[in-house]
Amino acid sequence: MTIPKGKLIAIGGNEDKGTYPNPNSKKKYHLDFFELGILKRIVTELRDKNPRIEVITSASMIPEEVGDRYVGAFGILGCNNIGLMHIRTPEDARLPEYLERLRLADGILFTGGDQSRLVNFFGQSEFLKICLERYQLEEDFVIAGTSAGAMAMSEIMIKGGSSPEALMKGAVKLREGLGLIRNVIIDSHFVKRGRFGRLIEAVATHPKAIGIGLGEDTGVLITNGNQIETIGSNLVIIIDGHHINHNNTLEVPKGSALSIENLIMHVLAKGNLYDIAERTFYRDKATHLKREDIAY
Repeated sequence: MTIPKGKLIAIGGNEDKGTYPNPNSKKKYHLDFFELGILKRIVTELRDKNPRIEVITSASMIPEEVGDRYVGAFGILGCNNIGLMHIRTPEDARLPEYLERLRLADGILFTGGDQSRLVNFFGQSEFLKICLERYQLEEDFVIAGTSAGAMAMSEIMIKGGSSPEALMKGAVKLREGLGLIRNVIIDSHFVKRGRFGRLIEAVATHPKAIGIGLGEDTGVLITNGNQIETIGSNLVIIIDGHHINHNNTLEVPKGSALSIENLIMHVLAKGNLYDIAERTFYRDKATHLKREDIAY
């Protein structure tokens, strides 16, 4: 399998958009938006001095409002070459105008909303084919997604599920995602909404996949198709089912309590790294580089 040259940035949702201080807001961000924020990191990874970013609002039911927020947020960062793709149907996704804009963009951002809408509109499409080709072949091409936009990136996608009923079989609903990255399952708003149980069930159902739970205002930069760097102000949870021994997930009826032995979990904060292929945690880039030097 070829190593992709492009980059994925999967974000857990509710990322800092630079609109503070707001006396009516309860949100408290711990990173400086202009230097260390997630949207700033997207711009930085694009490398171009005036990058063209296409914001794809298809997952949202309020596309104009959502799109305007991102135009404003990137504008605060001095990035004003922003396009909005309000693609609402599979037919829209086939329009030559959108395909040409996708070919010319330096990076794209899928917004939040309903991840199934993204699969319904873009699955098996020419639009998705162009995304995959550019991600595979172009070193500085960035595909970012927040909330639903992040969850849809994986080959196996969580389409919904109950957090209160977590760890009872059937609490998580899965379907095929966009397939930008394989062997992972991504969940968003992870810590705040207590979605541990549904990601655990998803991993127990597909134990060869790594579960990635993204906290709000937090994301992962994925390079080489498998190397994760945590960005943002909160936490990323990694769930590894490769060493599961006992697992009753496929045996018991829907609604039954799950019994799973030997799940491995890692908690990553900003700057921590994780290698999906090696299934190895690293404190920072220096530790990772040292390990690579030893390997060679």
